[in-house]
Amino acid sequence: MAVDDECKLKFLELKAKRNYRFIIFKIESQQVVVEKLGSPEETYEEFAASLPADECRYAVFDYDFTTNDNCQKSKIFFIAWSPDTSRIRSKMVYASTKDRFKRELDGIQVELQATDPSEMSFDIIKSRAL
Repeated sequence: MAVDDECKLKFLELKAKRNYRFIIFKIESQQVVVEKLGSPEETYEEFAASLPADECRYAVFDYDFTTNDNCQKSKIFFIAWSPDTSRIRSKMVYASTKDRFKRELDGIQVELQATDPSEMSFDIIKSRAL
């Protein structure tokens, strides 16, 4: 499975320049490509709504938060979205290529696997960030 160079470039922009709040990736013609870029102003709810209800995706979300000591922090989440309603073949392809793709994105701090929206709720993101 190939990874399109744009995936790595856009991830570096998210990580270093904070140009994006999130990136959604999909597998197309045997390679991972960028499907959607979320502007820095977009919310977690807008990100979650961008994931298709019945198709697998990989996603990266840049979560900003304030610690109990009042420090501004940021964590980059990798989310493997594999809804129960997606095709079995699709789930297998995404599951088998996830680790290799994740290695291409240097700087991921938290990984989540989600099969329905409740498994990646904002509360879960908040609790995993601390």
